[in-house]
Amino acid sequence: MASWLDPVYDARGMGAADRWAIDEAGIPSLDLMETAGRALAESTAEVTGSGPILVVCGKGNNAGDGLVAARHLTESGYSVEVLMLYPPEELSPDAAANYQRLIGVEILEGRGALSRLDGSGSVIDAILGTGFEGEPRDPAGAAIKAINEADATVVSCDVASGVNASSGEAGLAVSADHTVTFHGLKTGHLIAPGKHLCGTVQVVDIGIPRGAPQGVAAGRINSNVLALLPRRGANSNKFSSGRVSVIGGSKGLTGAVCLAAEGAIRAGAGYATVAVPADLEQIFEMKLTEVMSLGCGGAKGHLGADARDEILEHSGGAAATLLGSGMGRRKYTAKLIRSLAAKIDSPLVIDADGLGGLDGKLDRVRGRKGATVLTPHTGEMAKLLGLTSSEVDASRLNSAKELAAATGAVVVLKGDDTIVTDGERVAINDLPAPGLATAGTGDVLAGVVAAMVARGLEPFKAACAAVYVHTVAGRIAADQVGSAEGVIAFDVIEALPQAIRAATPEDRTLE
Repeated sequence: MASWLDPVYDARGMGAADRWAIDEAGIPSLDLMETAGRALAESTAEVTGSGPILVVCGKGNNAGDGLVAARHLTESGYSVEVLMLYPPEELSPDAAANYQRLIGVEILEGRGALSRLDGSGSVIDAILGTGFEGEPRDPAGAAIKAINEADATVVSCDVASGVNASSGEAGLAVSADHTVTFHGLKTGHLIAPGKHLCGTVQVVDIGIPRGAPQGVAAGRINSNVLALLPRRGANSNKFSSGRVSVIGGSKGLTGAVCLAAEGAIRAGAGYATVAVPADLEQIFEMKLTEVMSLGCGGAKGHLGADARDEILEHSGGAAATLLGSGMGRRKYTAKLIRSLAAKIDSPLVIDADGLGGLDGKLDRVRGRKGATVLTPHTGEMAKLLGLTSSEVDASRLNSAKELAAATGAVVVLKGDDTIVTDGERVAINDLPAPGLATAGTGDVLAGVVAAMVARGLEPFKAACAAVYVHTVAGRIAADQVGSAEGVIAFDVIEALPQAIRAATPEDRTLE
């Protein structure tokens, strides 16, 4: 995996690493479980409140980790109770071995024992592990409901029970305060809804040696992505740095084009031009000092079919074209969008109204000659795939991969767990930036993506770099204006050069 992506495992990849450690490296599976359970106990001890610690166990190896934790906590002087949801004879072999090692721990059985949750100082959720898929059935389902209703700190073992560790999907699931996971992050820790159900996640080394199969499903974008960016030298000029063409604008929505164009040049594009409705061009001439404009067509306040040839000629010399910013939702504008998406030859970023204008006709994108990047939020993704927003939110990773496969494009599904995928490769940006939750920042991101493409990066890498830079800029902007709530989109634009220059791993601690 590239140095700018931290490996993130799915259930299959994690299982392969475990088996390799046992079968090839010769580490006894009970030793791995012992290390995992001890770490789980130590983390629980740090957050537990007054009252006993209740360990709720399923029947797989996840339960074994919980049983080890119960033993270590008891030996450390904590009052511990273990609730077994299944008969001991149904435990996995390693879990059964650790069940036999329990001494001086009260064992509770049966659904009635769930009432003990209310008096607990903390609860260890050791019910379902990383291999779980689907909807929990009783008694696991009943235990999950009871844990969520209890007034106790919840520490989940490996992943919050009910969360699909490979995708982040979840129906009925534990809402944990903390999760202790082993060897490496899982996809479900980073993608909603799993991201929000796992709480703070601690990764623990349990002794799987280097050389274990990577088998990773995704990568977590880190600051090394900035090393991909071409740097300007003495021989550089505005042409070698790449021109971005922004096609958009309509009455009442001129700001979107301005934010996208200024975001592009702040992110390093050599220069930017905008193709906008002719009768609004004067507005852009006044707003944009560093950006050239072309007024197109005759439709009042919007781009229509009569603007197509002018726009195609205008975008012909662009290193990257951005389509859709503030274009509006007129029927004739949507028709123009579909035509341009199919005919523009330069690499194309489609955002906002450009996505809506496709009207689900994904063949207009798939048949393109040039590379394509789509940057939808949840609602736009839903419309493109013919789903509801709730359906997309419930299955974000699979939705993004489905759209990428259907279009041949790189897809950037925006959110606080932004997913970048070309259908095969998956990168996740989980760096928090609440300051970006304001109007216009999506337009800025689209401009930054276009700039990275124009600067010569392969589209998947360009999208990853853009997402990371944009997020760091949002964090810097919040720091400079004093609060996330005070950030506006232009603050993010102004912070882009700092983000590109100064983004380091330490930025993850930037308040």
